[in-house]
Amino acid sequence: MRIPNILIIGEESQAGTYILRIRLSEDTDLQFGRFRKGKLISLHAGDYTYLGSALSKKGSTSLARRLVRHATRSEDKPPHLIRDTMIFQFQACGLGPKDPRPKSGKNLFWNIDFMLDLVTAEIINIIAIRSPIRLESTIAKYLEQNPATQIIEKGLGANDSPKNTHVLRINDEDRYWESIADYIQNQFIRNYSKTYN
Repeated sequence: MRIPNILIIGEESQAGTYILRIRLSEDTDLQFGRFRKGKLISLHAGDYTYLGSALSKKGSTSLARRLVRHATRSEDKPPHLIRDTMIFQFQACGLGPKDPRPKSGKNLFWNIDFMLDLVTAEIINIIAIRSPIRLESTIAKYLEQNPATQIIEKGLGANDSPKNTHVLRINDEDRYWESIADYIQNQFIRNYSKTYN
């Protein structure tokens, strides 16, 4: 089964929960901002997943704006390759404003910003669930318990839900991503009836 690069579940809400698949092309030691007092964390080349949410109906914390922000790098660094496709698909399904790009550039704030700002890190897949309901905790438990994932550092990327970890290493990239897409669709497609491929 081929999973589309951007899988959008639901059709009404401008808010939602999302999972990014991030490919790191080389080994890196990285500070995730002030996480663990700026501790350097070793990341091996390969695939990672990040779970997040954007639960406002408009503004910078709406789903489309948050995802496009993730696909934008700071200063004069090029955006992630997937960004133009995201904007096109979001417009096609009525998600977000006509131009959801950050209005005044990108400042690094969230833990994940520091990884996504690397030119050696590329977002290659997105699953977005259009729903105003907070789903992070349920999905985080599933992702953490999946045998194909590995916790790099407990609590990483989960500032708003300290019992979870939202940045995970993927050990079996393609099969893992297919299983996550299946899980999300099976769990949430009943409630959010439309998918965009």
